[in-house]
Amino acid sequence: MPVFWKNKIVLFKLETAYGVDPVPSAATDALLVVDVELTPMEGEDVGRNLDLPWFGNQGTIAAALHARLSFKVELAPSGTPGTPPAWGPLLRACGLAQTINAGTSVVYNPVTDGIESGHFLLWVGGTRYRIPGARGTATFRVPAQGIPYIEFEFWGLFQPAAEAARVTPVLGAFRKPRVGSTANTPTFTVGAQPLVLREFALDMGNAVEPRFLIGAEAILITGREATAEATVEAVPVTTLNPYTLARDSTDVAIQLVHGTGAGNIATFAMPAAQLQRPAGLENSQNIAEWPLKFNVAAVSGNDDFTLTLT
Repeated sequence: MPVFWKNKIVLFKLETAYGVDPVPSAATDALLVVDVELTPMEGEDVGRNLDLPWFGNQGTIAAALHARLSFKVELAPSGTPGTPPAWGPLLRACGLAQTINAGTSVVYNPVTDGIESGHFLLWVGGTRYRIPGARGTATFRVPAQGIPYIEFEFWGLFQPAAEAARVTPVLGAFRKPRVGSTANTPTFTVGAQPLVLREFALDMGNAVEPRFLIGAEAILITGREATAEATVEAVPVTTLNPYTLARDSTDVAIQLVHGTGAGNIATFAMPAAQLQRPAGLENSQNIAEWPLKFNVAAVSGNDDFTLTLT
């Protein structure tokens, strides 16, 4: 029997101790994901380079083994103010802190220290892949007339695959998303100026490093350089002038609000985004558009951006 690629189950749970199995449960830790890509055995092939009196392939030794897993999750809050979304633990393993304001909001912001890690279980058919010690990075995308997604990429420690009994995932905590639209995305501003938006992306820009030494092997997040992109309808430069903003290295605040109704609103806020040199104008339906790119900087530390769910 072949193994069907679409026949997948993904579980994820935060670890209390790095690399120690927290025993993910199908009832509470299942993920609803899209576009899974798995490389279960990345690493290095170390050549022996022996000096011998004959030609021939001497083989290699596998080293620095680790796994890489990427996928997308639909960007939809929990539906209840103050209740974290089912994808919240994934953000925490990407270097974000979670703050719960009971009955009001859940706020995510970057951190530098104490970054959490997680443990994946992934079934493809009856084959189970286990990825402990996972940390990663994420990109948030909100397109016009498309589903908003969080694109995740994780690295974790290697463990051999095994055939294991499949579990039945419970996915009721994942809510149906709303497409980006005028009705569903009521606010997008750059420097407090409302703009017509085609697509927005916020890339956390985490530097995720496998570090394998004698006595310590781990996946670390060693840096972060967040960036943002937005394709918008061009406006008169008397309204917003991207060229002078880029020339003067001016920081501007960016805000995007997606969703309406209590428990369904996601607000992205970047207080100090530095506009980069505009690449040029684009033509869409005979309408001029600006592709804008920003460096997302911190103001006082670990406040590069926030994602607030209300």
